[in-house]
Amino acid sequence: MAAADKPVRRVTIVGGGTAGWMTAAVLSQWLSKVEITLVESEEIGTVGVGEATIPHIRNFFALAGVDILQMMAATKATFKLGIQFVDWGAPGEKYIHGFGKIGRDMLWLHPHQLWLAARERAPDQVKHFDHYSLNCVASLRNKFAFPDTRNPNLPLADIDYAFHFDASLLARFLRTESEARGVKRVEGRIVHVIKNGENGYVEKVVLTDGREVEGDLFVDCSGMRGLLIGDAMGIGYESWSRWLLCDRAQAVPCESVEPVTPYTRSTARRAGWQWRIPLQHRIGNGYVYASGLISDDEVAGSLLAGLDGAAQADPRPVKFAPGRRLESWHKNVVAIGLSSGFLEPLESTSIHLIQTGVHRLLAMFPAENFAEADVAEYNRQARTEYEDVRDFIIAHYKVTRRSGDPFWDHVREMDVPDTLNERFDLFRSSGRFFKRSAQELFAEESWVQVLLGQGFEARADPVTEFVPIDDITGFLKDVEEVIDEAAGRMMDHGEFVRRLPTSTEAATAQLKAEAASPQVSFSLRYEGFGAS
Repeated sequence: MAAADKPVRRVTIVGGGTAGWMTAAVLSQWLSKVEITLVESEEIGTVGVGEATIPHIRNFFALAGVDILQMMAATKATFKLGIQFVDWGAPGEKYIHGFGKIGRDMLWLHPHQLWLAARERAPDQVKHFDHYSLNCVASLRNKFAFPDTRNPNLPLADIDYAFHFDASLLARFLRTESEARGVKRVEGRIVHVIKNGENGYVEKVVLTDGREVEGDLFVDCSGMRGLLIGDAMGIGYESWSRWLLCDRAQAVPCESVEPVTPYTRSTARRAGWQWRIPLQHRIGNGYVYASGLISDDEVAGSLLAGLDGAAQADPRPVKFAPGRRLESWHKNVVAIGLSSGFLEPLESTSIHLIQTGVHRLLAMFPAENFAEADVAEYNRQARTEYEDVRDFIIAHYKVTRRSGDPFWDHVREMDVPDTLNERFDLFRSSGRFFKRSAQELFAEESWVQVLLGQGFEARADPVTEFVPIDDITGFLKDVEEVIDEAAGRMMDHGEFVRRLPTSTEAATAQLKAEAASPQVSFSLRYEGFGAS
């Protein structure tokens, strides 16, 4: 093997926090012969009032070799079955974007297509769409259980979940894991970046005290500043502020209250929205807003007035610019986390985009010659991923009947990307949705719940006209009843978390067995529909 074809041996991660230590944890787990150094400064703080995730985070912990129960104990984590949206479609309305499967199909017809048909032909015999998802029903009852895949016909086999955790505690936990695997942490603030005069590659970073840290590959986890990818390499930033108006957030933790809900809550406000994330030891709260349409003081007052418990700190404002870096990988610098791009906290995609950036880097880990084809493919995938997530978030704002506030009047009437309009047109015509690639993050179930939950007007699939309405309503009623009974057998979420063991795979297996209650199978009376 030629020297240029050998994998790089020295990786320097610039910046700690969630992005830096997630990167270090995965690379140190799989690249044992690579020297990994992480440079961070305690002078530069991080926001850690609570973080919400999506189910893919479990893949990250598996890839990083992390014991989930140890992580939960260390980060004061709770479970997350979905997100409740309050007042988004219109004031007074609620719905849940639940993880996991919705009901079950009738042949090739999906539950939402049957629901749309029933709403048109027998509206008095159909309930709110939340009733046909176990994750949604369990959320509303504050229940939780691990999936039980022993019988795929039972609704508990399809339950899916993520976590709420304290982001600063997660970084600390992953730091301990990474350092145990040989990652070297360097304390210090970077004041200068030295590049090779011939090829423009970064050779070393210089700290305030004059120390120099070298590397072959540099991972920029420096946050929104983009110390390497932006300042040093000059890679520009594509703004998406014409669609995503929110550019600032204030966050504050408050005391915990009962019940400990297994979902994130997002409540629409006058110039943005407010989040609520329940942890074991506190509740994380924040207000995301368009700073040109509301003052910081009004946001702080509204946020503090809407807490469930006593505030544990003063609101802390954070500025951000929605958009993405034009290139996430340039020469020998890879941007991961906020340095690569940021949309906003809605739908909990920030940590996921860190995760996929790390996974993509591992899958395309470079040789010393940094092949242009690998870099181009990395950037193509990153761009596509950001754009897919962007469209999903924009849909939350566009599909609304709120009026009277400049913020909501603007987003309701704004032009949206063609890629999003194409999805709207297809769903409007027949309730149909198709993922455009296997890598696309949000599945049909996610889009369906958001669009229907916010009042998007869609026609039923024309094939449903061939199905007798009594069969459709009977099928939906059967699904609803089985899910209702399954949720009733689940444990209170707060109690479930309190009973969790603190480690070991054996304890996890035991807990799954104990948590799995006998369930009532879906009725099979419609299994052979259309066979005659």
